[in-house]
Amino acid sequence: MPTRKRLRVLVAIDGSPAAHAALDTVVKFPWPDAVRVRGLVAIHVGYLQLQSSEFDIAVEKGFRDAADAARDVLASRWREADVSIINAAPRDAILGEAKRLRADIIALGWRGHGKFLRLLAGSVSRFVAGRADCSILVARTAPKAVNRFVIGYDGGPNARRAVSLLSRLEPARGNRAVLVRVVEPAARFPARFARIPARMRATVRHEIAAHSARRDEEARASLEKAAVRLRDMGWNTATELRSGSPLPSLLSAAREHRADVLVVGAREAAGVERALLGSVADGVLNSSRMPVLIVR
Repeated sequence: MPTRKRLRVLVAIDGSPAAHAALDTVVKFPWPDAVRVRGLVAIHVGYLQLQSSEFDIAVEKGFRDAADAARDVLASRWREADVSIINAAPRDAILGEAKRLRADIIALGWRGHGKFLRLLAGSVSRFVAGRADCSILVARTAPKAVNRFVIGYDGGPNARRAVSLLSRLEPARGNRAVLVRVVEPAARFPARFARIPARMRATVRHEIAAHSARRDEEARASLEKAAVRLRDMGWNTATELRSGSPLPSLLSAAREHRADVLVVGAREAAGVERALLGSVADGVLNSSRMPVLIVR
């Protein structure tokens, strides 16, 4: 079996239930033996500008207690795991430490604010997810186990990177990876062409059907190629070709297969556009109750 390369994982911790869910998900994740996991707590003392030393002391103690608790959780799997404490704004601390560590994945909690609050720039998780150079694992709640994955696979560069990342994991007994490709429904015969000659209508219908068949055949071939790579690395793998809109189709597939983690690729973009992640990636972050792994 091919050798798996070392992975570096950074877990952002702030003492919130969502951060605990991310921490728990990381501990249950099927990492290979060659993995380095580090926790991070950002203590931004005085960030509320209350001019109260007693308050600052209490806040700092709360964060240090969260760091100690997280260290104990990580040590349950990795004896020498450590948690760094940095006095900086959380978003800057997370992105800076990820760069210093050369992290492959940043894990953090996703509080799941309502539509209005999700748009605010103050969301640390959303900010990090949009600007990190590496993959992001976010969690609202922790699954009982992390064995079943549904991967949204569109054949693009980040979808291929998602398969590459999963191939570096160490799938546990009972594992399952389902690769799902969602294609748009076949085009309907345009109503405005109803009056053209019957023979021409038949030709148009034939071409539409032929194009749809070729597209589906190419999609199935792409899925199977990705599935072979995962099978070679020990995954019990299945493929599905679905017709519909990508976001609801992927969410439906994840529920039907009782996935522990939903995996999608981030959109290839830069600058402001990159912060938006892409409609599918952004949509699963907003809608999925299960942990989501966004791969870059």
